[in-house]
Amino acid sequence: MPWSEALLGVIQGLTEFLPVSSSGHLVLFQQWMPVPGDALLFDLVVHLGTLFPVLWFYRADLARMTLDPLRGEGPWLERSGVRLAAWVVLASLPTAAIGLGLEDVFVSLFARPEALIVSFAVTGFLLHVAGRTPSGARTELDMTAWQALLIGLVQGLAITPGISRSGSTIAIALLLGMDRAYAARFSFLLSVPAIGGAFLLKAREAQVTAEQLPGLGVGFVAAMVSGYAALVLLVRLVKSGGFSRFKWYVWFMAGVSAVVAFT
Repeated sequence: MPWSEALLGVIQGLTEFLPVSSSGHLVLFQQWMPVPGDALLFDLVVHLGTLFPVLWFYRADLARMTLDPLRGEGPWLERSGVRLAAWVVLASLPTAAIGLGLEDVFVSLFARPEALIVSFAVTGFLLHVAGRTPSGARTELDMTAWQALLIGLVQGLAITPGISRSGSTIAIALLLGMDRAYAARFSFLLSVPAIGGAFLLKAREAQVTAEQLPGLGVGFVAAMVSGYAALVLLVRLVKSGGFSRFKWYVWFMAGVSAVVAFT
């Protein structure tokens, strides 16, 4: 069994949803456990593995976003599913613009563990601030266009290794007065086009060999199973207000990054 791919898949699954930055952890752990073959392809596959837990966990919301425009009740623009779909699409625009326009910058950061010192520290600061922010009451019915764009901008910047996508987007949503449950829901629904789009864009550049297939399969399954467990845990922690405790962990990882970078 490809143990390194399995372990990296578990790391990806846990850290994709917990607010600790999956890309930052992959940068660090691949220093000691390099993946045979195309590392970019492996990263894409394990990210794809974390997409399926979101699709399953939020299947009711995804169905509502699909069906409400066609069969919902009430004025079209006031339907919950229509508004949620609109905010996800709108927030995805700055994410896509950053991902496409600054791609080379972010790729270069993946090879620099020293950059993680700052980015992990930033994630910890966002979690600290979010932990001191009381829960708001805004949902998709109260959200505005500029709030959706701001959250999408933050998600785009979270392409930087060490900046947690879930942690930063949930933190900003809470600072904007969103309900805790909705902040988590919107963050993870927003990850669907981000992960799917990145996979489709990068899959053309990846080189697949027959020798890599077992490792890719193991990594995919490991990321999917561990990702679902992490998703369930984080949603509970966000609702209870306890997810900011992860700030201590990411600050610790900033210290680990410093040791790796300078030794």
